[in-house]
Amino acid sequence: MTNFGFTETLLVLLAIILVVAAVIDVRTFTISNELNATVALLAPLYWWSISLPFWPDAAIQVGVAVAVFAMLAVTFYIGMMGGGDVKLAAALALWFSPGSTVRFLVIMSIAGGLLTVVILILHRLKPGQIKNSDGETHKKPEVPYGVAIAFGALWILAQRFLNQFA
Repeated sequence: MTNFGFTETLLVLLAIILVVAAVIDVRTFTISNELNATVALLAPLYWWSISLPFWPDAAIQVGVAVAVFAMLAVTFYIGMMGGGDVKLAAALALWFSPGSTVRFLVIMSIAGGLLTVVILILHRLKPGQIKNSDGETHKKPEVPYGVAIAFGALWILAQRFLNQFA
């Protein structure tokens, strides 16, 4: 289907939303439900733009997103991720094929681990200067995991353009 760049426009919009999510997460340690809903609700438009069949392909996308949500909900329950982070990762799974979703989760996890190490080092070097989302100094540093999620998703999005001849 020729869509005159509509698919690429949606992907650029998603990339912009991801950068915004990362910046907001760094500043406030939150990712809003509205932002997550926007990502999720744009996915069917993306499916239409790439002519993704509703059955079984779109249904598989939804199933994978539900699985990602369930898996990451455990990390929320044990305090390792915020609720907005979980919802954003699940919403992004709607945009990626099952194989790309696995790659996204691996890249996101690696980026999250590296980000955590950097935050811990900064916390140890400047213990009184690290502030939580309430502006108070604290013993346990918070990690803006939305940065890792955005990095992983942007990595997958970039592959579409960088590996188009593979």
